Amino acid sequence: MINSERLVKNFCAYARIDSESFGEGPMQERLVKDLAALGCEVRVDGAGAKIGSSGNNIYAFYKGTLPGEPLIYSCHMDTVRPGKGVAPVVEDGVISSGGDTILAADDKSGIAGIVEALTVVREKELPCHDFEIVVTIGEEQGLLGAKHFDFSRVKGKEAVVLDGAGDVGTIVPNAPGQIKLHAVVTGRSAHAGLAPEKGISAIQAAARGVAAMNLLRVDEETTCNIGTFKSEGATNIVPARAEIIAEVRSRNLDKLNAQAAHMRDCLRKACDELGATLDCELKTTYVSFACPDDHPLMKRLRAACEAIGCPVRRVDGGGGSDANVMALSGITPVVLGTGMTDVHTVNETITVKNLEDTARLVLRLMTD
Repeated sequence: MINSERLVKNFCAYARIDSESFGEGPMQERLVKDLAALGCEVRVDGAGAKIGSSGNNIYAFYKGTLPGEPLIYSCHMDTVRPGKGVAPVVEDGVISSGGDTILAADDKSGIAGIVEALTVVREKELPCHDFEIVVTIGEEQGLLGAKHFDFSRVKGKEAVVLDGAGDVGTIVPNAPGQIKLHAVVTGRSAHAGLAPEKGISAIQAAARGVAAMNLLRVDEETTCNIGTFKSEGATNIVPARAEIIAEVRSRNLDKLNAQAAHMRDCLRKACDELGATLDCELKTTYVSFACPDDHPLMKRLRAACEAIGCPVRRVDGGGGSDANVMALSGITPVVLGTGMTDVHTVNETITVKNLEDTARLVLRLMTD
């Protein structure tokens, strides 16, 4: 029942709308119009003003005729850079950007799939469940739109977030939380040639702390990486300042906190040994979530994937999404793959089949 030609045309139209983070206004206007035309009750919030965006989060409710609690379908409308002037190219069943921008399959593939499924429900007059649609802004900038969305106003308690890599049939029932570390090591400057012993090298102290850290793959649930290690100055001056920015991710909250504390303690010990001082901030960006394999939502998703002929592939998550924010509001989320590949690069692609399968999966969930 999915109209492939219409689906591809609609996806490409969405992809052409510039919606880099903080510039989502035109995409919001188009989606509000499309969802309202398909019979949804639509409203937007004021999140844009809070995060400096031209757009806002969208909430839509569709009243069905079948019993049951409404399922939430969620995507984000913002893209990373370079995302202006996207010109999709469809060739041999694959959609690409042409090579000088991202494609925006992250996450407009999910949006197009939802819109197509709803279009089929309307034109075929299919019985369906009540459902809700949440489309956020600022996801690529730290889940900002979701953090400013009032999830207490939604009716559903379960959500599918159509924002995952992997072919349709990929189910991601969990994802890590994240803590950001920002540390400034302060030493004491001195002339490096005449009196280096009078100085305290901030670089040396910071490097000693980093050398003592357990980094990268810590265990099967935990990762850790330093993204910035910066200290600039002349070679004849003992450096008095060094800055470190890092992240920790873990699907286990205790491990997440322990790893962040370990990094801070390594820096503190090194600074104490060398006489430097440490200013270290640990900020929880988002928390982990997990949907058990025997949860009714997981069973429903596996059955729907099998019904449309998409092999089920369960994958443990390694990154954050709006699902992490939803979990804080008592919603049980699961992330689904839509087939996007090489996201956040100019090599991003998606197959027409994955677009079709995304729409087919959503349609199955709406009507089954």
